[in-house]
Amino acid sequence: MEPKRLRALVIDDEEYARKNLIMMLDDFCPEIEVIGEASGKDQAKALITASKPDVIFLDIRMPSGAEGFELLEEVEEKNFLVVFVTAFKDYAIRAFNASAVYYLLKPIDIDDLRVGVEKLVEANTVFAQDPENYVTYFRSLRNLSDQLLRNKPNNRIAISHTKGLKIVEDNTISHLEASGNCTTIYFNDGTRYLDTRTLKIYENILNPAKFFRVHKSHIINLNNLAEYVNDDGHFAVLKTGLRIPVARNRVTDFVKMLKEG
Repeated sequence: MEPKRLRALVIDDEEYARKNLIMMLDDFCPEIEVIGEASGKDQAKALITASKPDVIFLDIRMPSGAEGFELLEEVEEKNFLVVFVTAFKDYAIRAFNASAVYYLLKPIDIDDLRVGVEKLVEANTVFAQDPENYVTYFRSLRNLSDQLLRNKPNNRIAISHTKGLKIVEDNTISHLEASGNCTTIYFNDGTRYLDTRTLKIYENILNPAKFFRVHKSHIINLNNLAEYVNDDGHFAVLKTGLRIPVARNRVTDFVKMLKEG
């Protein structure tokens, strides 16, 4: 028995962009069945309501940037995943990663598309087991909207785990440690989560005024730092007493930051 294909809508005001993405999905992503397309917010809203897709591929410059997020806010049944298709870079990418959302950069790369679809299939399986995940997921999308469109500072991070998503305030994080290609996030209350994203991604997500990568395997919350010691090695000592190694090639920058901070 073949696995269920994800029913998808493609939403973009540019016809060429819609047709190109549909062609790529048809040719390279057998897991996706494109069931419709829309060029604007009202048409998309009606189509989502009528067809109940598993996922939408959404351009967020249609045409001003706000329409895509307004669409997500106005749809009543929020039980689908979203892939943002965008020409945004830099700051927006950090925001996307912090919100644990899926995105594709224009022009779309086939390999990126394939990787994104594989993640969608995994997420759809997890979300189907507990529909409450969609509540957390769309809350994360609202945070993203605030950050990108209203320039509100975002101290919240969405963490992917085996059962869905967890949204946390960054000041609740004690430190992070690389676990292979994943990251273990340790919280001030003693709990921890394993996220499938790398420590490098977290280095880009987290506020550099609050967090510092002291080692290839460690990032610390500077608010939890008690002292730096260099006896028998270099260590950042947290308020809990935990000693975290500071790599030799990061000592100068770390000490400079502490003195200037």
